[in-house]
Amino acid sequence: MELFWQAVVHARATLMEMKDGVGPEPTADVRSLERLKAAAEELLSKAAVAKSRAELFPEEGKITRDEILSRKWTWDELERAVKGCKKCKHLVCYRTQVVFGTGNREARLMFVGEAPGADEDRLGEPFVGKAGELLTKMIQAMGLRREEVYIGNVLKCRPDMPPGESGNRKPRIEEMRECLPWLVAQIRLVRPEVMVALGATAAEGLLGRNEPMKELRGRWFEFEGIPVVVTYHPAYLLRNPSLQEKRKVWEDLLAVMERMKMPISQKQRDYFLPKKD
Repeated sequence: MELFWQAVVHARATLMEMKDGVGPEPTADVRSLERLKAAAEELLSKAAVAKSRAELFPEEGKITRDEILSRKWTWDELERAVKGCKKCKHLVCYRTQVVFGTGNREARLMFVGEAPGADEDRLGEPFVGKAGELLTKMIQAMGLRREEVYIGNVLKCRPDMPPGESGNRKPRIEEMRECLPWLVAQIRLVRPEVMVALGATAAEGLLGRNEPMKELRGRWFEFEGIPVVVTYHPAYLLRNPSLQEKRKVWEDLLAVMERMKMPISQKQRDYFLPKKD
């Protein structure tokens, strides 16, 4: 590795001389030299980023699934390892940053989503866009603050999009399988009493259940001995904001509150019910 970086440093000096016109007078045409200069600048930029990452995370990408699951992590060690992960090369190249997770690391309740979107990738925190705002309101309706729960995703990197296309895509199952051990390590550190899987994709990534939401929502499952309920993703409610759909999600959250033995007022029980004439 040391020899490699010595070579990079030597190549950098040579390329800088060529780029700045200090070296021997070139014999190639001007257009070819311009292309060479542009390529040199790109290589220098990538080499600098790679060197910086290698110094910060000397073992990144080398850890296996079994090593992740068998190791007893501290939060600092886990966060550093996750942020240095480069197992999925296409996601590493596309992401702005890894979205680790946020909230109370000793939370009784944990929410699990599928993957970061554009807003989360930009800000480095899960559920910060419009769906995140709605999730925060759902948590507050339960009588909790966002800071009291823990929020994470199965996939820690934003799924890549084809060149020229915007928006977000659903993470592939192989991507979630590769990343799931990191989430498992987080769950083992938090040890929540209850988890909520937000949407069918999160349920598939976390529980391995490839079923329609109408068959998943409202049902209780277990993950490493922790009860898990599946409900609709907040983004679904943004697309389908009817009282009926909101009530379905609220009934799931009421079940969570009952499982956690949280106080529930009559007002809370009546949320999103049709108004009586």
